[in-house]
Amino acid sequence: MAVMRFVLAPDSFKESMTAPTAVAAMERGIRTVFPGAVCVGVPMADGGEGTTDALVAAVGGTHRTAWVHDGRGRPVCARYGYVAEESLAILEIAAAAGIDLVAPGERDPRIASTFGVGELILDALDHGAQRFVVGLGGSVTNDGGAGMLQALGARLVDAAGLDLTPGGSALASLDRIDLAGLDARLSAATFEIASDVTNPLLGPQGASAVFGPQKGADEHAVRELDAALDVYARVVARATGRDVAGLAGAGAAGGLGAAFLAFFDARMNRGVDVVMAAAHLDERIIGADYVFTGEGSVDAQTALGKTPLGVARAAGRRGVPVIAFAGRIGPGAEILYSHGFAALVPIVQGVTDLPSALADGPANLERAVATTCRLLALT
Repeated sequence: MAVMRFVLAPDSFKESMTAPTAVAAMERGIRTVFPGAVCVGVPMADGGEGTTDALVAAVGGTHRTAWVHDGRGRPVCARYGYVAEESLAILEIAAAAGIDLVAPGERDPRIASTFGVGELILDALDHGAQRFVVGLGGSVTNDGGAGMLQALGARLVDAAGLDLTPGGSALASLDRIDLAGLDARLSAATFEIASDVTNPLLGPQGASAVFGPQKGADEHAVRELDAALDVYARVVARATGRDVAGLAGAGAAGGLGAAFLAFFDARMNRGVDVVMAAAHLDERIIGADYVFTGEGSVDAQTALGKTPLGVARAAGRRGVPVIAFAGRIGPGAEILYSHGFAALVPIVQGVTDLPSALADGPANLERAVATTCRLLALT
């Protein structure tokens, strides 16, 4: 019998297992039936939480840590990934400016800053990074990336020539942006921005109106922040010659998307597409017999661009069947069969409570994969 080759490309199973843990469980299940199989693990993510760990595991990088400042200016030890042979840094902006780093009662996007994101980029530059994959999402900020720019050497000043204080509200006083001190290494750096947010910077669908309330902004603060970002957008356009306010994704992470698009050599794409490209998933699928993917819940929403769909499209380009495993197969999931999935497999056996299902996730996934492989062995 020919040696079977499997590519294992799951996302994390939220609150149950990380993508690398899911890969390991899948491999154990496969080897129960095909002990000599070749298993190629390519942990996936969509640009949000877990992107750094997934890509580090997929491409064989390492983790680095740096002391930076959180959204409220307090020291925090942030972790990012680095792949030396590719001069590639993998960042999640939430590691520095994340909402989870700030207690609910302390969240205030009027004064929260992305300064720590810039510090994280500087640390990566100091270690030789020239390429960046940046996951946008989970920020506590609404400053349009102003703090990040300040950390990287730019000056944002008011009409009196004074540097702006941290936070989104201060942008209302912005008069000009001085880029003379911007770190010169950034001119040679490229940024792949992983984000599924398509909101523009301003207006009723913009960063302040849509995401501000999640970060502690009331109605008055939302109006204040949107007006301040309007000032910022006009000054940015003068400084860079790029009017990015209306671009899809400019409103991501409180306007960080706008800063990346305006000031750097940056491309913004759907999160899973960025991760798949960085992990070289297309190339790794060549010669595979099957691709296994999955995440915590699979339903009709998966067809809108979640990780399993991206994996299925990559497998389809190579003519390789893809099977998805999930803790929950939800309403409308059958639509995925028209998007190239060969099978959708639930991993939970019988009736159980949610805490048990989450805790038993790796074992349940291993068992479901082994059962699926026994069926494949019959074909």
